[in-house]
Formats: sequence, structure tokens, C-alpha cells
Amino acid sequence: MSRRRKGRDVNGILVIDKPQGVTSNGILQQVKRLYGAAKAGHTGALDPLATGVLPLCFGEATKFSQLMLDSDKAYITTARLGVRTETGDSEGAVVDERPVPEGLDENALEPVLAQFRGDIQQVPSMYSALKHKGRPLYEYAREGIEVERPPRPVTIYQLILLNVRANEIDLAVKCTKGTYIRSLVDDIGEVLGCGAHVTALRRTLAAGFTLDQVHRVEDLEAMRERGESLDGLLVKPDAALSMFPELTLEGASLVSILNGQPVRISGHSVSGPVRLYDDRGFVGLGEGFAEGDGCKIVPRRLVKHG
Repeated sequence: MSRRRKGRDVNGILVIDKPQGVTSNGILQQVKRLYGAAKAGHTGALDPLATGVLPLCFGEATKFSQLMLDSDKAYITTARLGVRTETGDSEGAVVDERPVPEGLDENALEPVLAQFRGDIQQVPSMYSALKHKGRPLYEYAREGIEVERPPRPVTIYQLILLNVRANEIDLAVKCTKGTYIRSLVDDIGEVLGCGAHVTALRRTLAAGFTLDQVHRVEDLEAMRERGESLDGLLVKPDAALSMFPELTLEGASLVSILNGQPVRISGHSVSGPVRLYDDRGFVGLGEGFAEGDGCKIVPRRLVKHG
């Protein structure tokens, strides 16, 4: 006999403004309890130091969490120059201190930043959650074990200098998934010759969601104390899939898709992921393959409907 899940069916996405000093999973569990939800997950952890956009998926929305994890991200970060730490941020022990070059201004920094724009190779930090032989790298790091990490390709779409102070710089970064801002700052510090580490990090974009859409956990708690429902704060699962084209189905084509069968659509040319709808709303995500004057649609992730 299968075990009955605790909690109620909650479906949708809630974008949280993650506070500093707590883990992403800690926030997830806290919000999951507030909703009394049976199933929930996040779409990529932020370090305890970091704040900002953290989309949480509930119920049917968890089917799209990997796509959300694979999305581009954006951050604003503060880098402290002249000091390297073992973790690449202010939570780690200092491992090196060097003088900051004199006269470091926008003109001096721009050529350095230009080296990190576009497609680059990045060596992940030993204090990352990447797995090696089934264990996250940070567990090896805490045991004093260094693991060889091959460089990984990432793309830095934007790297903008926002401010320069005596020993700090503020940067805005937009990048592909898998980019470690701590590693980026550490690498910039090495090119400058003085070292650097992250002292503040705020994610401003994830899965298409921005800071304009976030909710604070303390506000959710206040709503619960007043007896107000939190369900109205959720956005529908397809809100995170707006980068894909949409296709409305009806009749036999709709029935086939809902039964997990591919269908051929004439007069439409769709390749790759496509959002699928009927007259009542979103039914799931499919994949299109061009065929002659039309395309074949294969269902990939369907949601409970009706």
C-alpha cells in the first residue's frame, strides 16, 4: 500500500526574496509549512550569504523545475579587493592579502572586465555543491581535501561596473546557469593582481522572474496570522515558460496529447519546446519537430487538468 502524502495539493510558483544567512532549503521548508503543501521544491540554491530571487515550485509546477534551473541568471555583487578567502566570499577564512593597485578606476577596470565577457572557462569553487563521486565538493573542502575540477564553459552576457570605492567594486552580472559569481570575482581579483572576494550577492533574475515579483517570508507569516489565504500569491506553472512558443489544441489532437501520444499539426512550424493549451488553459509542455508543411508535437510534461 502506498503511503499517503502529508499536506494538501498546492500548484504554482511563488517567488521569494531570500534573506541573508539562511539556506535555500531552509526557506523552502519554511514556506512549504506555511502553505501546508504536499510537494515543493526550489529551482537552484543560493548561498546563505546571497539574497534575492528564489522561485519555489509547488505540486504540478515541480515538473518544470529543471527547465527553470537551466535558465539564465542575473546578480548584483560587491567585491572586496585585496583579500582572498578560501570560499571566495566573506564567510571563508582569509588565505591571502595583497595591496590594491593605486588609481583603480573605471578606465583601469574596464579592460579587465572585458576579459570575462562572452564565452569563458570557469573552474568551480571547492566550496560549491557540485558532486564528485556522489558527494558535494564543499564536503571535501571542509575535510581539507582538494579535488581536481576541470574548467566548465559558461557565458557572461553582461558584466557592468556599477561603482568603485577605495577597496570595493559593485558589479552587475547576467550569465548562463552554472556560473559561480564567487569564482568570477576571484578570477577578476587575480587579473588585477590583488585578489578579491564576494561580500554581498543579490540575485535579480531567475527563471524569468525579477525582484519586482518577490515576496518576503515575514509577510507570508503575517498573512497567515491574520487568517488570510496565501494561494492568491502563486503564479501558474507556465509563467516560467514564457520563452517558449505556445500552441492551442482541440478535438482529437488534444485528446491524443492528453493521453501521452504525439500528434501531427498542419500549417504550424514549431521546433523545440512549446507550451500547450486548450480552451481552459495550460495543459503542459511539448516538443515540436518540423515535418513537411507542419510539425509533430510530442508531449513531454503534462499537468493535471480540469
